[in-house]
Amino acid sequence: MIVVTGATGNVGRALVRMLNEAGTPVTAVARHITGADVPPGVRAVAGDLAEPDGLRAAFAGARGLFLLVAGEDPDGILAVAKSAGIRRVVLLSSQGAGTRPEVYRHPARFEEAVRGSGLDGTILRSGGMATNAFAWAESVRTRRAAEAPFGDVGLPFVDPEDVAAVAAAALSGESLSGDAHLGATYTLTGPAPTTPRERAAAIAAALGEPVDFTEQTREQAHDLMSRFMPLPVVEGTLAILGEPTADEQRVSPDVEHVLGRPATTFAAWAVRNAAAFR
Repeated sequence: MIVVTGATGNVGRALVRMLNEAGTPVTAVARHITGADVPPGVRAVAGDLAEPDGLRAAFAGARGLFLLVAGEDPDGILAVAKSAGIRRVVLLSSQGAGTRPEVYRHPARFEEAVRGSGLDGTILRSGGMATNAFAWAESVRTRRAAEAPFGDVGLPFVDPEDVAAVAAAALSGESLSGDAHLGATYTLTGPAPTTPRERAAAIAAALGEPVDFTEQTREQAHDLMSRFMPLPVVEGTLAILGEPTADEQRVSPDVEHVLGRPATTFAAWAVRNAAAFR
């Protein structure tokens, strides 16, 4: 049995599907999850990572755990996991935990907890995800328009399906070179940097209709992001988007190394998700 937390999110939902299709028993966990949110045969258990003691029923009988950075007590979550008999944990962290640990302290703290837990751990440091473009869905649907800051700064956004596939491999121990995942830290990116302007163009190509791109000022982006993100994270995110380090712009080989195929392009992601923008 594998427990997938964040099972209704972009990565978690894909991971639940992949594990289920492979015949692996899955318990899907999210705060408000029901059986209607998961494929047939998957056990759905409502649970909150902010309340570790409440996860005991979800973790019972499991051997592996896919863990999100959520809540404030990673040691408590991992202690409950160990007491339930879980031996392997795959943590979905952020690339910022490595490139900007002074800002991304929360995921860095989860990484430290996994490394010190005594469990067989694998850490996935995801770069920006292609699904961030869903923020444009309404404006593209209604006005065929998209806006973002730093329109010509490229980052290698990763497809969440690739993140899920790497997580599935790490949870199962499968690798081209055997179970090389234990203790590994993977940086997951797409196959090439793309700019916001290029991502808007890729969505336009998937739709077969033009999409007008407008570049926001840093101040406009800061104002919008600060409505739903803590200010230090807003500043860190804008720094990555506008002044990325060489490491943040670098294409990582880890997706291809684990999966034996190239990472998915943003254009392919846009084609697969075109319905969200129609």
